[in-house]
Amino acid sequence: MENKSSVIHQAVLMLLFITWWENIYCVGLKVDPPEDIVVVDPGHLGRLEITWSPPSSLINMTHCQKLYQLEYFNTYQDSWTAIRTTQRSYSAQFDQMKDVRVRVYTVLSGPCTNGTMVKSESYSELVQKPPSTGVVGTEVKDFICVFYNMENMECEWKRNPKLSAAAQQNLYFWHKKLKRVEECPKYIISRGIRIGCNFSGKALPEFTDINLCLNGSSPHGPLKPTFISLQTQNQVKPGTTERLHLQTGPNAQLEIHWERPAGNVPAHCLEWEVEHNKEEPDGKTELQILTKQTSLNLQLVHGSERHCVRVRSKLNMYCADSSFWSEWSRLICHPERKEPALEPEWDKVQVYICIAFATSAIVLLSLCVGTILKTRRSRDEKGPGSRHFSTLCL
Repeated sequence: MENKSSVIHQAVLMLLFITWWENIYCVGLKVDPPEDIVVVDPGHLGRLEITWSPPSSLINMTHCQKLYQLEYFNTYQDSWTAIRTTQRSYSAQFDQMKDVRVRVYTVLSGPCTNGTMVKSESYSELVQKPPSTGVVGTEVKDFICVFYNMENMECEWKRNPKLSAAAQQNLYFWHKKLKRVEECPKYIISRGIRIGCNFSGKALPEFTDINLCLNGSSPHGPLKPTFISLQTQNQVKPGTTERLHLQTGPNAQLEIHWERPAGNVPAHCLEWEVEHNKEEPDGKTELQILTKQTSLNLQLVHGSERHCVRVRSKLNMYCADSSFWSEWSRLICHPERKEPALEPEWDKVQVYICIAFATSAIVLLSLCVGTILKTRRSRDEKGPGSRHFSTLCL
């Protein structure tokens, strides 16, 4: 029994010694950052490839897992984005009109670190300036894309006033389902100048970045490019509500219900804003109500009130990060106000015809009277014989 206890005691001491030694080793372990960071542009309008090499001091270390912590500055969100990966490359979206800022750490885990993660104290960093191409001050203004009812997307821009009439602008786009960059399928032309692009009939993906580049040429040199990255579900503008109904119900309630517009927007993605105008003897009040339903009941206080309602919609936060409000529906009122009947008015053409006819009749009558008077005067002067001869002639 004593021998067995002695063996256990020695085993515990050996385990404690090994743990102590590993901790001492890990405390003194130095981890170097990666090397040779390179950012490559494969021509995807802002989707760049980042590559790096493991630190030279860890090339022969095979009994420990090597991870890498990549951090890059996301100019669209104005913040740093961090990811950990076992790979030595990563693809990320950048705004090519701004600096590309990347830094990479080395992270070790496994037997060499006693199962803990050890990150390099320093990092390797790369700051890459945007290419200085294009004539300064020739970039476009107010670029905006709208995905109408999730059926057709249109992008429009304002031409820089510094551009000459001979300058030509081109729009290119790319997403992950395309093998290569494509040009706008149908330009929107105004007075012979390209002011937008219509993607009618072009299938565009959702929940993935679509990269666009607007560049061009002019007699003074290439235009300064503008890069845009967006997702179509964040550009949706639903259709206008056409069917809106208003009626009074039991318990002095005003019942409002409407039908969602036809189109590809899922019903569960829409939220509604109801604008309710109430006319009372002492004035008019206005109220905006947000709802996810297509019906609403309002309590009526005075029977003599007049209520007017209109609605509009947009995508809710569960389907998109942002959205455009639809146009307002037509205004429906209860009770309806009867317009006084208007007296029938003559058509202007009919009036003109009557005036012309009356004038012609007066002129013709005047000519007839003049002719008769002249004939009688002539007969009186020539005597009975001539009167007989005139009668025969007539």
